[in-house]
Amino acid sequence: MLVTMCSAASAAKLTLERLFAAPDLSGASLRSPLISPDGGFVAYLRGKDSNKDCLDLWVYDIARREHRLLVDSASLVPEEPALSAEEEQRRERQRTSSLSGIVDYEFSPDARHLLVPLGGDLYVYDLHAKPDKAVRRLTDTASYETDAHFSPRGSYVSFIRDQNLIVYDLANATERAITKDGGGLVSFGTAEFIAQEEMDRTTGYWWSPDEKRIAFTRVDETPVAEVDRFEIYADTVKVVKQRYPAAGTRNARVQLFVRPLGAMPFDAHTDNAAPVEVDLGKEPDIYLARVNWLPDSAALAVQRQSRDQKTLTLLKADAVTGKTRELLSEHSDTWVDLHDELTFLHHSPRFIWASSRTGFKHLYLYGLDGTLLRPLTSGEWEVIGDSEGRAIRGIDERRGLVYFMANAETPLERHLYSVSLDAAPSAAHRISGDAGWHAVTMSKDTRVFLDTFSTPDRPPSLTLRSSDGTTLAPLVPNELTPDHPYAPYLADHLPTEFGTLRARDGQTLYYQMIKPRDLVPGKRYPVVIDVYGGPGAQRVRRAWGGYPRTNEGFFREYLAQHGYIVFTLDNRGSAFRGVRFKTAIYRRLGSVEVEDQVAGAQFLRNLPYVDPKRIGVFGWSYGGYMALMCMMQAPDVFAAGIAGAPVTDWRLYDTHYTEQFMGTPQENAAGYAASSVLEHADKLRGSLLIMHGMADDNVLFTHSTTLFKKLQDLNKPFDIMTYPGSKHGLLRHADTGPHGYATVKRFLDMQLGGDAAP
Repeated sequence: MLVTMCSAASAAKLTLERLFAAPDLSGASLRSPLISPDGGFVAYLRGKDSNKDCLDLWVYDIARREHRLLVDSASLVPEEPALSAEEEQRRERQRTSSLSGIVDYEFSPDARHLLVPLGGDLYVYDLHAKPDKAVRRLTDTASYETDAHFSPRGSYVSFIRDQNLIVYDLANATERAITKDGGGLVSFGTAEFIAQEEMDRTTGYWWSPDEKRIAFTRVDETPVAEVDRFEIYADTVKVVKQRYPAAGTRNARVQLFVRPLGAMPFDAHTDNAAPVEVDLGKEPDIYLARVNWLPDSAALAVQRQSRDQKTLTLLKADAVTGKTRELLSEHSDTWVDLHDELTFLHHSPRFIWASSRTGFKHLYLYGLDGTLLRPLTSGEWEVIGDSEGRAIRGIDERRGLVYFMANAETPLERHLYSVSLDAAPSAAHRISGDAGWHAVTMSKDTRVFLDTFSTPDRPPSLTLRSSDGTTLAPLVPNELTPDHPYAPYLADHLPTEFGTLRARDGQTLYYQMIKPRDLVPGKRYPVVIDVYGGPGAQRVRRAWGGYPRTNEGFFREYLAQHGYIVFTLDNRGSAFRGVRFKTAIYRRLGSVEVEDQVAGAQFLRNLPYVDPKRIGVFGWSYGGYMALMCMMQAPDVFAAGIAGAPVTDWRLYDTHYTEQFMGTPQENAAGYAASSVLEHADKLRGSLLIMHGMADDNVLFTHSTTLFKKLQDLNKPFDIMTYPGSKHGLLRHADTGPHGYATVKRFLDMQLGGDAAP
């Protein structure tokens, strides 16, 4: 159906350079859309026509049904200064390091203003003012302001500067340092490395709803071992002394304080209120997972996770005394996942909590004293909060409805559902219509929502809908019309096929496959298994290949158009399939995941059009680790492998991620040994390419150099491609991505054939 929309005259061949060029191949898209609190506007970020990764702030006026540019990033800051080290690390953690311009923004509670961080300073845009007078600059300093937010009632803007928490009074244009002792190894109001990288907590401060208090963290990195990390650039080498908490070692010390703000406006006479420390328990070696305020501003809800991650406790903390008491606790023999589904109701003394206690993640209703009232959802499926946001998208207390995302019909799709808040229990009602992948942003009053929808053959469209799913306005239809950026390549677009296999324990494994067009009878084709395979992720899904805004899907299309069968399988240990599925990897990474990928390869080998001697594997990060383990544990199955930024020894990776699945090296030495690539290196027989950024601060370059030495000692041949100055996400960057993908393609052609296949 797609190819009929494009004439032969307009056909073009997809190139790696085009993947990174403007305009975006996926077509018009609204990045980070938000509905204003009053429901009148939809704000969003949009790449420039000349540079799709340089973002400006736009708005859609719902009443007038028109889009307009609000803030041109280049006009506001013609030349952006270099990012501060803290901001650079923060963007790397949030996977936005490839973007420039306006990468974040926020509505004020009254919907009149938008907070815009840009170039290290803060600006506020007034939607009611004339465009030439709408922008107000709040800060103009040599320091970089980060993690900026409006206060709950919009009176203030808070942010982090030089490792201290600052509050800016909008009415009086004065600022106040809530903390003053940050610097060196101590910071206030920030999320420590582990929280940002592994716990999905990106902030370290929280306003009370009445704006009279603010809670904040004090992070002391003194206990964390200091390592010398070498960042190798084209013409220099930087020695970075980094406090890196490797598995089994000490974490940063994190404390939580609450400070009353006193009278306003700010002045020296009202700046004497001492902060109160919140009692997190007698055991200091814990994780501060989440912090929320109760609606009455009198107490906080604090989630405390044990170091072994088998216990997650919800505490209620008195805002005046800091004393805490336990509301509930979740336990597991493996690990308890963190989540963001704690939601307090405003019109009744109850809250909603998520738990996987039945084997699948579901929502539960509690009283404020911690008494379980009833489950809200149930079944062999999961409510899903992932990189697109929380599972709970909205709560309509007046109508007694909870709106949430889930995979009730199939793990391959995402849909919006509603369930009764008061009936006990009731079936979930599906609201989103078309089969495929939906991402939803709901208005505060739950009357409308933004529905981003795609399928493997349909790029993401954005539609404004009422809460029952009725279409109100197609904001970005994004149809594959002749003027669509992808139109010249439609003639070569290849469909994605889906199927299932059985794991050895009987669980269902989902796969997707893209095949070259018009397979020649009797001809056998090479295969590239595109793998990730790690916890918390899902790769097999009925969604557009370039969504959300990556080139992975386009690269799969590119490989298939050049003669490769591209196969992706979500092995056990992957996300959103229930406790039994995800915990099959417990205490032994690189075991059942490899077993399942081998099962996928064996399935492929039995297909009449697959060349069983030309099966390769390619992956990045955990996928790089998987590529190595597949090559070394199944040398008779995989002829070639490409490992990008791979973990090679889990003792070198960080505490929270690694210990969640492995425990510590001290108490699981055998598991760490079996999960190390180095222990299996002697079995390598196929062709291997290792790629790594030489300034990677996530999976340190040490992982690869350690493997280089091991393979050299074993006299094993292998190839390498290193990228000076690049970090973990180098394939996302326009300056390194094309070369990276070209290197992958060239290696596959040399080892497996591709276009040159007989």
